[in-house]
Amino acid sequence: MTDKLRFEWVIGFRDMFDWTSNSHSGTFAAGSFGAPLAGTQAVANFNNQWFDTLTARIGYAVQPAWLLYFQGGAAWGHTSANVTYAGVQYGQTSQTRTGWTLGGGAEWMFAPHWSAFLEGNYMDFGSTSGSVTGAGGVVYPVSAKATETTVLLGVNYRWW
Repeated sequence: MTDKLRFEWVIGFRDMFDWTSNSHSGTFAAGSFGAPLAGTQAVANFNNQWFDTLTARIGYAVQPAWLLYFQGGAAWGHTSANVTYAGVQYGQTSQTRTGWTLGGGAEWMFAPHWSAFLEGNYMDFGSTSGSVTGAGGVVYPVSAKATETTVLLGVNYRWW
């Protein structure tokens, strides 16, 4: 009879850097923006060019082939926003922000050295506030909250 060393808990660290083109646009009444034409729309554009996460992971081997894990840590992201009306840009911001991330997933070893995983992560980069100067020099307060959600599906090959 042979005793096998069995590890049920898994602890690790990961850094993930991702270039992205996530963007979202919204319209609002230009009259509230100080525009001369009532009933027209202004556009706010929000973009996330990249994000980086540094996480600690803890997992548990439910069966020899399955691993369930939770992870959390720090996140950094570069975001930008701008407001336009009638083709004229009234304001913009671009900055690298620091935040936090939480996530979890499952990994399945389907063959020797091979595994597949499904993982979800939520990142929060906080809120920012500022102001935009509209027509006639009127200053309008603007605030935005930057978050990101990712779902990863992948395959791993282990060399050892």
